[in-house]
Amino acid sequence: MATTGTFHVPTPVNEPVLAYAPRSPERVALDAELARQAAEVVEIPCVVGGREVLTGNVVEVRNPSDHAHVLARVHLAGPAEVAAAIDAAADAKASWARLPWTERAAVLLRAATLLAGPWRARVNAATMLGQGKTPHQAEIDAAAELIDFWRFNPAYAEHIYGEQPPVSPAGSWNRLDHRPLDGFVFAVTPFNFTSIALNLPTAPALMGNTVVWKPALTSALACWHGFELLRAAGLPDGVVNLVHGVGADVGDPVLAHPDLGGIHFTGSTATFQHMWRTVGASIERYRQYPRIVGETGGKDFIVAHPSADPEAVAIAILRGAFEFQGQKCSAASRLYVPDTLWDAVRERVVAGMEAFVMGDVRDPGVFIGPVIDERAFDKISAYVDLARAEARVEAGGTYDRTRGWFVSPTLARVSDPRHRLMKEEIFGPVASAFVYDAGDWDEVLGLVDTTSPYGLTGAVFATDRHAIEHASTRLRHAAGNFYVNDKPTGAVVGQQPFGGSRASGTNDKAGSPLNLLRWVSPRAIKETFDPPRDWRYPFLG
Repeated sequence: MATTGTFHVPTPVNEPVLAYAPRSPERVALDAELARQAAEVVEIPCVVGGREVLTGNVVEVRNPSDHAHVLARVHLAGPAEVAAAIDAAADAKASWARLPWTERAAVLLRAATLLAGPWRARVNAATMLGQGKTPHQAEIDAAAELIDFWRFNPAYAEHIYGEQPPVSPAGSWNRLDHRPLDGFVFAVTPFNFTSIALNLPTAPALMGNTVVWKPALTSALACWHGFELLRAAGLPDGVVNLVHGVGADVGDPVLAHPDLGGIHFTGSTATFQHMWRTVGASIERYRQYPRIVGETGGKDFIVAHPSADPEAVAIAILRGAFEFQGQKCSAASRLYVPDTLWDAVRERVVAGMEAFVMGDVRDPGVFIGPVIDERAFDKISAYVDLARAEARVEAGGTYDRTRGWFVSPTLARVSDPRHRLMKEEIFGPVASAFVYDAGDWDEVLGLVDTTSPYGLTGAVFATDRHAIEHASTRLRHAAGNFYVNDKPTGAVVGQQPFGGSRASGTNDKAGSPLNLLRWVSPRAIKETFDPPRDWRYPFLG
């Protein structure tokens, strides 16, 4: 039965972050779910138009804390599955787009409620086992942030749909139709955040689009549970089509399709640039210019003024550089500390690093887990070797692949502020520090602004208000998320819309209406109630 009214979604509030203290109800439930999932090997299909497809071309997903432990077998898509996924998105488009936006929003709001309740331990446990996150890192990601995306985005959609022309002269009515894109959206998602992996396909879907979704294989376990959650919340078949694959096997046929309407991407800068070049080289083949939305890399900074509190700087480094093994686009990986504070900062950071416990994230005492896989281990350990050869290693500097992919948090001091360690994205637990002359504040801000090609996040620490204002002005384009006396990680939906520019992406700000605007194509409608009957204007006499 149809309903009539001007409806408003529930006012969103940020999901509380559970503590997982020993013997707490959430910890007991999580431990039971970890044991259950660790004892099974999940068969993960592609899902095309609601149909589960086991292709037989399989890769294994392994626990990075114990790479002998197989968690899942993921079936990879071939050309036939990719083509079928595109067709399924097209078939589902009309009925999904015709649904009142409130009905689409209800799916995400129900998903948020299920995740906040009976699905919380399931998705968190999968994120811990598959991606090497501690309970806290899984909770702030796979539970709290994803719930926030699914609660705040419907409120943002309501705001967008409510944006209408303010003037309709007498005898006419002006309206704005926020249409979904003319085609399907290709969502390509990373391993490091389950919340990003589920938000990238569902944000366009909320606005009436249908989606072909390719998650990173290393996050396939959590993504599968998240997809199952969406189906339990009532997401219709074909709205989001799940295809697993390696890079070009999925990307090439998708990018070649004339109905490509948009790309929603988080991943490496090189991959995003390749996709952009591919689209640009073939621009005449598309029915519309595809929307290209991407968040890529970062070489994120902490710069301390001589007036900064050394203890606050040290804690920001310990958390901002090393939580989740530095595998955050926003992780602090280049540090600028004045010589007047260096000893105090270094002492506190090294003491904290020496107190870190590294190991299997199921151990409640562990703060540092593994890096995601062998490829990441090899890349990061090469940077550790570089630090040992060309910089001064203040702490860490070791790695061990015997059981899991473990790289010890490493703090290196460089003498050259433009050393590779200060320029290149490492995406691991390696932070490099340049100690500057306390009188060179303006010069060091120039270094912060120009050393790296990225512009994602950064933080300034100071108690001198003039120094804060000066840094904010000089570094206006150096970070899309700029923090004052806080670590450069941990953006919260509804509080700090996330994204950066330069080589860090298109800065379309996930967690805000700005991102959702990219998934609609407005149509202006003018209706005249009594149209003219004579072509002549009065000036003709």
